[in-house]
Amino acid sequence: MATRKLYAGVKLREQRLKLGLTQKAFAEKLGVSLPYLNQMENNHRPVSTHVVLGLATEFGFNVGELAAGEAERMVSDMREALADPVFGGDAPPLADLRLAASNAPGLARAFLDLHRAYRQSHERLASLDEALGRDDARVQPSPWEEVRDFFHYCGNYIDAVDRAAERFAGDGDPAAKAESILRDLRIRMTTTDTEALRVYDAGARTLTLSARAAPATRRFQLLHQVALLTQDSLLEATLDLARFQTEEAHAIAKIGMANYFAGAALLPYRPFLAAAQEARHDLERLSDRFGASIEQVAHRLSTLQRPGMKGIPFFFVRVDQAGTITKRHSAAPLQFARFGGACPLWNVHRAFETPGRFLRQLAETPDGVRYLLLARDVSKPGGAWGAPTRRFAIALGCETRHAGDLVYADDLDLTNPRAFEPIGISCRICERRDCHQRSVPPLERRLTVDPDCRRTLPYEVAR
Repeated sequence: MATRKLYAGVKLREQRLKLGLTQKAFAEKLGVSLPYLNQMENNHRPVSTHVVLGLATEFGFNVGELAAGEAERMVSDMREALADPVFGGDAPPLADLRLAASNAPGLARAFLDLHRAYRQSHERLASLDEALGRDDARVQPSPWEEVRDFFHYCGNYIDAVDRAAERFAGDGDPAAKAESILRDLRIRMTTTDTEALRVYDAGARTLTLSARAAPATRRFQLLHQVALLTQDSLLEATLDLARFQTEEAHAIAKIGMANYFAGAALLPYRPFLAAAQEARHDLERLSDRFGASIEQVAHRLSTLQRPGMKGIPFFFVRVDQAGTITKRHSAAPLQFARFGGACPLWNVHRAFETPGRFLRQLAETPDGVRYLLLARDVSKPGGAWGAPTRRFAIALGCETRHAGDLVYADDLDLTNPRAFEPIGISCRICERRDCHQRSVPPLERRLTVDPDCRRTLPYEVAR
């Protein structure tokens, strides 16, 4: 398995400045020379094991935070952006991207914003005939993408909201507490509208929930309404930090933040983390214990990243039948493509073929990191004859070094390299030369085309 060197100069410098120490004093406490510390802070050298141990023993620093955070997410996003044919030629080496993400994160974000603006302009020009003559025919950021990127770079963990939800839940039933808080409202169930899960009428002081929705969904929607009515100042204060460019993005993000509160109240951090560890992350047992759906449990597991009390760094993804990613959250090194679908070799696509069953997969990404993946379909019936069924599949995964804490790994042979299937993130940035499911060539490799020989692909990827 490949070992990745740890470049964390920005975080190392931030820790030193937070302590109010000069480079010389910091170097002395860590037991390294001043030039060596300077090189690490400028990412000319990786952070050594000796320094990592010194940070933990001398300052009580959570060294796991050195490798976590937005740097890897930005590297993944930059690689995907650079796979756009508009750049052409050879992409910058991976080492340069990591240096940019670590040493100049502001510049990296500006580059990603610029590429996003280009894509939006390109898409708008493609439908110029429709846009001509309209007052709003100008380049605007996509509100949905703005919100998606906001949660993406928060690592899908919002500390203030998470703790507020945990305090709200307390030791009792969060749904019962929600009903108590909303006692001034008239809460009623209806079967007349098969589409609306929740309708709040402020004037009539009425909250209507769909009786056709699953119990876990009704509990979630009840807590969502509590968030909107009782946590408005907290949600707005958190969203102010995002500085969204459009009112639509702010509105979508507020719904997302209320959803976050609802999920964190339904599955409060400390009790849920303890239960997950006790059940060895058995999704069905956790679903029964907390009255939540399998999807809610899987999603919540990917958010357990509270400093000083972190759970397993899971990634979570939901795809539709076309393979389009509709939800993506990752606390693991693996990051998802921002545009397009997921790798077709992931077992999440096969989950549609086996409804109601969990599928397991041992997989290895091109960087040599190995994962245990779990997938299952999560069909959502319409609740009436003729109502459409929404079909999705979810995947939950983590590095195999955590496999001992998962019940799903008990009878898998993690020592056999042949048991691991090769997967990727996006064809344009995947370096595998012989993938039989490749849809487009990798950007960073030259191609050889032999008109007299046809193999699985009509070209060969050069080494």
